[in-house]
This record gives sequence, structure tokens and C-alpha cells, in this order.
Amino acid sequence: MAANIQRFKADLEKLLKLGHELELALLLRVHGKEKLKQDFKLDDEMMGRLAKLPSFNLEYEAWYSESLAFLRQILPDRLVDFREHFEAPKNRKEITFATYRIQDALKGLRVTQPPYNKVVVDDEASIPHFQQQLAIIRAAQKRFESSLFEIRQLVQADLLDSEIDSARELLKGKFLRAAGAVAGVVLEKHLLQICDDHKVKVTKKNPGINDLNQLLKDSGVIDVPQWRHIALLGDIRNLCDHNKQKEPTEGQVSDLIEGTDKVLKTIA
Repeated sequence: MAANIQRFKADLEKLLKLGHELELALLLRVHGKEKLKQDFKLDDEMMGRLAKLPSFNLEYEAWYSESLAFLRQILPDRLVDFREHFEAPKNRKEITFATYRIQDALKGLRVTQPPYNKVVVDDEASIPHFQQQLAIIRAAQKRFESSLFEIRQLVQADLLDSEIDSARELLKGKFLRAAGAVAGVVLEKHLLQICDDHKVKVTKKNPGINDLNQLLKDSGVIDVPQWRHIALLGDIRNLCDHNKQKEPTEGQVSDLIEGTDKVLKTIA
């Protein structure tokens, strides 16, 4: 199985395990042992494990950063939601239960009301936000395991990354045409995969980069700047493959390789 798949599985298991421990740690910090024992009906063994829980304040930041990196790969459309549960609203005018965030809890922020210092809001308000973040990670797990999530995309990403690395090695050895040809094949494969993913019908038997690029633009999958960038890469690829009257320069081939790598990472 591709290295990417194994890495994602390991990362996911680690995030979920630590996430569950941090949830308990936060509940313990807010409510205390006795209430936690009563609410969750914990036995003596479970109560003993509470002492071994990680510190929410010390471990959350690392968990948050790793979760963001994971979501960028698996569930990018939930990144904004995930961040909003951590970051204080930019237009916040007052701190209430509705505007309190995990970031506030890490700072130990607590709002009281005179004359008796009645607590208006404290770190208890961060609990639903963290639980929602954990739910988003669980949703990523469901997508990862679902048949709707195409494992073949991860496998292909591994293969294309490897081929790009091969093109770079050829460029280092001054095999300019060969390096450009390899990068061109990678770009063509990726564009064909995008057409397939977006149900863009390809009627030509052996479509090239320019054919696929035009289809993606006409279908609204890519915008004009992306179309122009890919068209330029296609021209360099043609120079490497077909134009024997003019040699490609090292700079042109480097542009093709790095431009292709950028397309792999930004257009899907």
C-alpha cells in the first residue's frame, strides 16, 4: 500500500486517541473529578487513569496544528470550521458564551459580573468547541474509510510525486529533453485524472495537455490564469518532445517541472 495511505492512517489514529484524552482532560479541568465520575459513571480503574491524562493546555496546540495539516489533505472544506472553533471572532465586541473560544480557554480567560463576581463565562464554554473539532476529525475518518473516498488518488499522488523527483534528477544531470518529457507526462496524467474526477467528457482518443487544459477551462473546473499557466507548461513540454530544431533551456525545463508540481498541489 502506498506510503501516503499508511501515513494518513497512523496520523488519524494518533489524532483520535489524543483527542479523546484531551476531551477528558478538559472536562476534568472544568468540572473536577467527582462530577466527571458521576456524569460518566467511572469506576475506580477509570478514575485512576484520569491522573495520567495529558495537560490540555500543554498538548492542545500540537494536536491542533497536526489536525490542521491532516484536514488539508483529507477534508479541506472543513478547515475554516475547524479554525473558527479555536480562534476568537475577529469582530467580537464582547466575550460571552457564544463568542468564547478555545483560544480564550488556553489563556485562562474568565469573565465575571459585579458586584458578587458572578461568572458570566469561563473555560466551560470551550468544551462544545473542542467536541466539535473532534467531531470534524471523526468525519475525516469516515471519509477516509468510505468507498466514496478514492484511495487511488493517494496512490496516484505517490506515483506522480516520484516521477517529478525523477524529472528533477534528470535535470540535475543536464538531460533536459528527458526531464521535460517526464514532467510533461506527469502533467498530462494529472489533467486526465482531474477530468475524470469532475466528469469532464474527453472524446479525443489520445488527448494532449492543451486538449485537456481547454476542456477543464470550458467546463469551469479551472480559471483563466490557471489555464494560461498550464498552456505555457504545455508549450515547454512540446518543445522538449517535438521541436528538434530548438533546444529547451535549463530554465524552461525547470519551470515545467516546478510548474507541474504546483499544478499537482493546487488543482484537483
